[in-house]
Amino acid sequence: MAIVIGILFTIGTYLILSKTLLRIILGTSLIGHGVNLLILTMGGLKKGGPPLLGLKESLFTDPLPQALLLTAIVINFATTALFLVLSYRTYNVLGSDDSEALRGCDDE
Repeated sequence: MAIVIGILFTIGTYLILSKTLLRIILGTSLIGHGVNLLILTMGGLKKGGPPLLGLKESLFTDPLPQALLLTAIVINFATTALFLVLSYRTYNVLGSDDSEALRGCDDE
């Protein structure tokens, strides 16, 4: 699982360093998925009952990694949606999604 997380972070970093806005958005989304897998892996697999107060079990699973993972998924979805809307609006208004052209650094 650590190798998959490393590959997701590597591909995400490579895409963020590119020039087009769509690749940058995909890179941030891939890094978000890598973070989700990292949280899930660090939480570990614990065997036991559900963390309910009425049960008399001595072993129970920790609900914190699942809560953090759910929060991270929602935040990743929201930021990706926001970035896609901003990228679409930028392309419609300015006619380009190249970050070099948006900065005005044309080599002409």
